[in-house]
Amino acid sequence: MAETARRPDHRYGNRPTMKDVAARAGVGLKTVSRVVNGEPGVTPDTERRVREAIEVLGFRRNDSARVLRKGRTATVGLVLEDLADPFYGPLSRAVEEVARAHGALLINGSSAEDPARERELALALCARRVDGLIVIPAGDDHRYLEPEMRAGVATVFVDRPASRIEADTVLSDSFGGARAGVAHLIAHGHRRIGFIGDQPRIHTAAERLRGYRAAMGAAGLPVDEAWVSLGPTGPERVREACAAMLSGPAPVTALFAGNNRVTVTVVRELAGRGSPVALVGFDDIELADLLGITVVAQDAAALGRTAAQRLFRRLDGLHEAPERVELATRLVARGSGEIPPA
Repeated sequence: MAETARRPDHRYGNRPTMKDVAARAGVGLKTVSRVVNGEPGVTPDTERRVREAIEVLGFRRNDSARVLRKGRTATVGLVLEDLADPFYGPLSRAVEEVARAHGALLINGSSAEDPARERELALALCARRVDGLIVIPAGDDHRYLEPEMRAGVATVFVDRPASRIEADTVLSDSFGGARAGVAHLIAHGHRRIGFIGDQPRIHTAAERLRGYRAAMGAAGLPVDEAWVSLGPTGPERVREACAAMLSGPAPVTALFAGNNRVTVTVVRELAGRGSPVALVGFDDIELADLLGITVVAQDAAALGRTAAQRLFRRLDGLHEAPERVELATRLVARGSGEIPPA
């Protein structure tokens, strides 16, 4: 009777090694290493025998030993603004995909737009010896990361630039995108256009406001300061700003929403009004295509992917001056931005 191959019992610490796999497959240790690490130079038949031996023995590559030999932990940290914000889902997923392709694990956390929390989280990740950091900054002074960067922690900032240090940065063109969105409203006949944005200390909010003013200025249109509102993006504040701009003897005929959270509240506010108001939002939102909402779309996945690729280039030994990469946005016309003034 043929003997049935059984997987050895390694519950008590006798884990199979590459030598065990090599012995069972009848090949050399280097051949097993090539198969395990996906390297070329192994015939299909030999690779099949090695993989069969791996399966039978239950061999698992010891990544911790491998990365310690390289002086790395094969982990990278991602400091987000808000894990609940849908914008950061594709960004985080793209970073994770790049990290996985490089054999690294991603650890992420949220600063909740709190500079102290950002610093605490970033330094906690460094204390756990991550190889690199990708940070969406909440604070305005990142010198606290200088010792970590000098110690070899590769660091890339995404969505917003670092403050008071030189570091790789990957951004969307917030200024150009906002300018294009407001110019689109102007091209459809609007002269009184309101801007509702995030807090003024946030880089993206300031850049989008600058784009709004540039578009209005280029068209020779004055900006009444009553048409501009920056602040927290909570629904109550946005509703109040929206109601104020749409009331009075000369209300605005169009609105530019500075980010996805503002857009959602503005859409709800406009749904209850009788007269139509044109709207362009910065950031795409779920169901925007079905609701006919014109947006300035940025590619969150491309932001994350570009930042992660830059991070791993640094980890692989890239020695260049810090680089600022700015990704283009695109205007997606769906109907709400094409409503003429009443």
